[in-house]
Amino acid sequence: MVEGSSIYTPTTKYIITARFEVEGVVEKPDVIGAIFGQTEGLFGPDLDLRELQKSNRIGRIEITLKSERDKTFGSIKIPSSLDKASTAIIAAAIESIDRIGPCAAKIILEKIEDLREEKRKKILEKAKEILKNWVLESSPSSEEIIKEVSNVIKASEVCSIGAEGLPAGPEALEASSIIIVEGRADVINLLKCGIKNVVGIEGTKIPQTIIELCKNKEATAFLDGDRGGDLILKELLQVADIDYVARAPPGKEVEELTPKEIMKQLREKIPVEQLKLKNHTIVKSTLPKEILETIKDLKGTLEAVFFNEQGEILAKMPVGELAEKIKDIENAYYLVFDGIITQRILDLAETKEIKVIIGDRISEIAKIPVNIKVLTFSNLN
Repeated sequence: MVEGSSIYTPTTKYIITARFEVEGVVEKPDVIGAIFGQTEGLFGPDLDLRELQKSNRIGRIEITLKSERDKTFGSIKIPSSLDKASTAIIAAAIESIDRIGPCAAKIILEKIEDLREEKRKKILEKAKEILKNWVLESSPSSEEIIKEVSNVIKASEVCSIGAEGLPAGPEALEASSIIIVEGRADVINLLKCGIKNVVGIEGTKIPQTIIELCKNKEATAFLDGDRGGDLILKELLQVADIDYVARAPPGKEVEELTPKEIMKQLREKIPVEQLKLKNHTIVKSTLPKEILETIKDLKGTLEAVFFNEQGEILAKMPVGELAEKIKDIENAYYLVFDGIITQRILDLAETKEIKVIIGDRISEIAKIPVNIKVLTFSNLN
């Protein structure tokens, strides 16, 4: 009745698990005898273990043990169909046992396991499914319900692509064009508008998957209208073949735009070449006149000139000495030289916090630092 393999009835709620240590060698019947003998009569018939077993409110008690070096170690498992309070009392009573057979013993409660937890999880998942189907099948009674259901549907359409697991719409890989946004929330917002060829960057470093997609597809970058969007766009233009650029209104993020705003901004996207020309025009209009005059005279001289932010000349040197001497220049804002802008020059200029570099032409560049504007003489003509 009281030992053997563990049998949990359908009504079992909890499993009391305890471990014991006995100062001597005992057998399973000794442990069972101690459990029933030392708890008998402690709390009346309602919590008597024998009576509880007869009514199936306490299940078969499972004992495992082993003896070595004149000591016995083991565990006790007691299934309970009682409520939490009664189960806790039984557990405390078991822990109070101090002798097993003729030997001193110590019992320590390890845990009370709730067998219904897994059942709760299954019920919860089923309830979610029922509720989702119920909402989808019923007629929406308010704008809030429509929005909630829409969110569930659109979120479920987000998939992961590439080695980086980028969030994307279901047509991002197959479509002939893609729209590149900053993150998962932006992807979801575009999906709500029915735009499924969308993919998110998920960070400031442009993933290789984005770079590869842009090689064979018409690519539109749709970014936030803030400083973060500016930096991501600059990085994107350096490493990926972007065809068009669309931006959220100043100070707004793509994820918070309404469907009407999204469609408007995408309709007003501009070609990258037009954007670059616009940026060059803006930079030219902000250049001090001293720099513009120097550019006119610099062609063919193979010289480099450093200016501060106000357009005052700080230093002049041959282009051949530029890489060696740039480290000695302080407070330079502009570098203008009759030579080729290389990756090494860019990296050195970044360490000196130079903001604008103007050269005769640009070599193959792996990455332009985000804080440096790079122009050629032809850009300013």
